[in-house]
Amino acid sequence: MSTNSKRDGLDYILGALMRRYQERVPDVQAIIDVMVKQGLIANAAAIENDHIAFRTMGVKNLGIQSLEKIFLHYGYQKMERYFFAEKKLNAYWYAPPSPELPRIFISELRVGDLSEETAAIIHRYTDTVERDPVDLINLDNPAAVDAFLHSSLWNTPSTEDFENLSAESEYAAWVIYNRYYLNHFTVSVHNLSAPYNNLEVFDQFLEKHGFVLNNAGGKIKTSPDGLLRQSSTVAGKVIAHFADGETRQIAGSYVEFAERGVLPAFASLPASAIKREHRREGFEAGNADKIFESTYSTQTGRV
Repeated sequence: MSTNSKRDGLDYILGALMRRYQERVPDVQAIIDVMVKQGLIANAAAIENDHIAFRTMGVKNLGIQSLEKIFLHYGYQKMERYFFAEKKLNAYWYAPPSPELPRIFISELRVGDLSEETAAIIHRYTDTVERDPVDLINLDNPAAVDAFLHSSLWNTPSTEDFENLSAESEYAAWVIYNRYYLNHFTVSVHNLSAPYNNLEVFDQFLEKHGFVLNNAGGKIKTSPDGLLRQSSTVAGKVIAHFADGETRQIAGSYVEFAERGVLPAFASLPASAIKREHRREGFEAGNADKIFESTYSTQTGRV
């Protein structure tokens, strides 16, 4: 697969992910609409997508080691590892092959760290995946990759199993139902025109228009160096159809917002000269820990 073909394929995959995500998360279009109406952007294409995120199960044949193969194939580079003790998660982020593309953040649940009862529920579903499913698709076929990322992978859970998972790990319950649906995309607030390139101002703008923000650990989550600030909406509800015929509303996906500060070494650069490489890179476990809670009942119950 040539370099140009790979880039076309990656654009296809990322575009398909975003289309399905927008269909499932009404807040995406609603936020874009108010940004256009208020003159913050001319159209959706003017938004720089800081990163997209996926959630996975850390079990045999699945998890980070499986899903990452897709993005490594298309030129992404594996970067730092993150560890979340309380939520029992691991994560890595991946740098894109070109700076205008979004970073990727993939997390996985450390299933072996859960109670035997909860782990057994998860394995009842995931053990049906007997081979790494990414190895079974043609990665040079972007349509096949898109179909895989929106496939079932395992059976739809029962209401009882979903509730039992939620009691110990809301992350587990989210993944067992939603699979690899895109968890969020991220507006790069620092690239907006002043004063909206400031996260406090932008968050106030969102709340003025009726969007509810995740307030776990404060509405703005800030890295120790002060150069990465993040906020997010509370996940909207989707109608879940369980294997036992029950239907109910559960947490879907959400929208994140990031403000990456200019690194001290480039502080003297004029604003017009600042590019992605001049800003704070990577992620921060303390920020991400609270952003995860955008799908948790402590947040979704506020809507």
